[in-house]
Amino acid sequence: MEFESNQAIYIQIVDYICENILNGNLKPGDKITAIRPMAVKLEVNPNTVVRSYSFLQDTGIVYNKRGLGYYITEDAVVITKKYKREEFLHSTLPTFFKAIDLLNIDFNEIKTLYDQYKKN
Repeated sequence: MEFESNQAIYIQIVDYICENILNGNLKPGDKITAIRPMAVKLEVNPNTVVRSYSFLQDTGIVYNKRGLGYYITEDAVVITKKYKREEFLHSTLPTFFKAIDLLNIDFNEIKTLYDQYKKN
């Protein structure tokens, strides 16, 4: 995983797990990689992974079975979609709108490109 400099690493780890939930690689009840192996895999401090997992637990996406690890909750897909949707609407979309305004891009052009994307 390559980290971007414009976003906190723990949030990028959260996004990585959320993406795996949304694309079906992680399902309700699945155990996620333990803290230390995840830190080694991603080449980050274990405290960063702890922060990511705590965030996911606070949002209801994962739960901790003491001594056994972290697991995906039954409602993880719904919660993840809601979390990512809010993030998109409040963070990504305003930046997108600013860019299309500055570049004078027409929404019909965007629709055409989106339709092409959906066909693939």
